[in-house]
Amino acid sequence: MPAQIPEFLKNMLTAQYGAETADRIMDGYTRRRPVTLRANTLKTDAAHVRERLNAAGIEWHGVSWYPDALILDEAREPAVRGLDLYENGEIYLQSLSSMIPPLILEPHAGECILDMAAAPGGKTTQMAALSGGAAQITACEKNYARSERLRYNLDRQGAGNVLVMHEDARKLDPFFSFDKILLDAPCSGSGTIYAPPATGGTAKDNSSVITMELIDRSVRTQETLLRKALELLKPGHEMVYSTCSVLEAENERVLKRILPAVKAKVVPIEHPMLETLPLLPVRAEGTVCVCPTELYEGFFVAKIRKS
Repeated sequence: MPAQIPEFLKNMLTAQYGAETADRIMDGYTRRRPVTLRANTLKTDAAHVRERLNAAGIEWHGVSWYPDALILDEAREPAVRGLDLYENGEIYLQSLSSMIPPLILEPHAGECILDMAAAPGGKTTQMAALSGGAAQITACEKNYARSERLRYNLDRQGAGNVLVMHEDARKLDPFFSFDKILLDAPCSGSGTIYAPPATGGTAKDNSSVITMELIDRSVRTQETLLRKALELLKPGHEMVYSTCSVLEAENERVLKRILPAVKAKVVPIEHPMLETLPLLPVRAEGTVCVCPTELYEGFFVAKIRKS
């Protein structure tokens, strides 16, 4: 296991998953992932993006479970940011794992949707694109600078049917109600750690950022946000809860504590992507946890229905 990973995190992963799977997660932490992006179908289509990448000499390959997603074989972000495709908002740089929650939520035209922690806007603009720009999306962001960045990205991506609220979603008035809600909750980031071996990798090692205090604080925030989400969700409707963590404390245990009290339950996720994703074992049937690998960040997703 890489020496950079905090000892307490190694112990948590081993206790939760067993030594073999914990080693698999640790190995994922050492992998430098390729740049991935999404064609913004509010402005263009994947075929056009592929043509322009070819013209720029940038090699790519597709993603079986999402035709709008592309993996770049060698190019890094600075090369992509120099393209007109990027400047014009025809593409959005986004990790493959973070594209999963909007696909599970399945936003449709005419639906009233809440994105509870929206900045910088990757999932918000993806939901707008998936609905053909015809869903009414409310995007919350409590930090002013981040909310301005969110507005900028929405404008550049052409996501016009989005209302940005500079507001802490935990404080939303129960007067509001929504057909669907995406809660991509703040978390420890235990699925997104990059801890390169001593002799490899050029990106900054971020493994020291995660602490037990951060995990505990994240759990408290997650529980409060999930309670509020289920308060605002219309009865009989569905939401998605997701984190970029692979820790049960931030995922299954949060669901176990909150859902029974508000008469909500997990709806098993069904999607062709499950056949190809590198999945980790979960303790809440029907949820999905992606293992960090050379292509994917660690990510947890649950679909929830309010009774």
